Amino acid sequence: MNEVFADRVVMGSEDRLAEMFGGSLGEDGIKFSAGNPNAELFPIMQMKKAFNKAIEKSGSQIFEYQTVSGFENLRRRLAQWAGQTADIKAVADNILITQGGQQALDLIGKLLLNAGDEVVVEAPTYVGALSAFDQYDPYYYDVAMEDDGINLEQLESVLQAHPNIKLLYTVPDFHNPTGVTLSLNKRKKLVELAEKYDFFILEDTPYRDLRYKGTKLPSIKSFDRHGHVLFVSSFSKILMPGLRVGWVVADKEIIDRLRKLKTSSDLETPGIVLAALDQYMEDNDLRKHIEGMLQTYRSRLDAMLAVLDETMPADVHYTRPEGGFFIWLTLPEIIDAQKLLSEICIPKDRISFVPGKVFYAHRNKKNGMRLNFSGVNEERINVGITKLAKSIRTAIKANEVGALL
Repeated sequence: MNEVFADRVVMGSEDRLAEMFGGSLGEDGIKFSAGNPNAELFPIMQMKKAFNKAIEKSGSQIFEYQTVSGFENLRRRLAQWAGQTADIKAVADNILITQGGQQALDLIGKLLLNAGDEVVVEAPTYVGALSAFDQYDPYYYDVAMEDDGINLEQLESVLQAHPNIKLLYTVPDFHNPTGVTLSLNKRKKLVELAEKYDFFILEDTPYRDLRYKGTKLPSIKSFDRHGHVLFVSSFSKILMPGLRVGWVVADKEIIDRLRKLKTSSDLETPGIVLAALDQYMEDNDLRKHIEGMLQTYRSRLDAMLAVLDETMPADVHYTRPEGGFFIWLTLPEIIDAQKLLSEICIPKDRISFVPGKVFYAHRNKKNGMRLNFSGVNEERINVGITKLAKSIRTAIKANEVGALL
């Protein structure tokens, strides 16, 4: 069958996203692998009212074809939101609404990347972005992460050695998968490098409003003077993922080209969803809703860090994020996290995490793992992390650990 499929389909047949999960945990399993928000925090009644009110206002017209760019009034609201929350100067024409942030990544990849084009990604980086870009057959350059974000010295060395790099992909706020936040100085420096070496920065930031500690930072896009930064965000983490609403902020020329690509892909994001979301934002205070979630997530983050501090071996290192959904563990190099997951944690402990290999463009690191705390309550966090620590400790001490794991 491969003979009849397009090259990009055959090439991309190894699905990175499908690699993230390795088996069933049963009803009592503890899942640290998901990247889900807490469903108990969804504003279901308010959203139900918003859908009903939007339908009452527009009647049958709401079920007709709408604009490709997305509901205009909502785009105006998003331009205001970008100014209030990310210090970005934008108007409705700078906004394209997409089917979640994932479609935004795909459209940007389709817009910018030819086969063999050079892309810089953080190591590790968001697996969904790699999955989106893979189908356009780029060449990836990995740049290591530090406690305050991407290693800029290494990045500039890569840029000097490879002057044709077209795109840098970054998750600057509560990074997926590490939880690290890019420092203010590095945000400014990234824009300077983009101007100097003439590449685009894709700033993917669905978690930036979910800060539980520390000081909020301006977006990378806020320092952009010449259109080098494409800002992508989503309602999936701050409202409801099932709405499938993301958005891009960029210069109008970029937005116009992305809109044409979206036209050929799906014509539009469903108008009824966008009208309801606009109605929700008119009738409710989104900031207040987000503030109401922070206490729950802060408590779960603190609980996970506390039990990690109590139980993990000294040679296991982990990040201490100030927001977002994830903590990153680095195990001794002798441990293969994928085998630990499939041979011990799933079948014996009935816990799951995402093994680190899938977050590397070249799948060349095996001793990391991503833990999610947003979707698990404090009691189960304590039980699950205690089990995980015991299994890691046992694996490290085992005489045959090199052969087994």
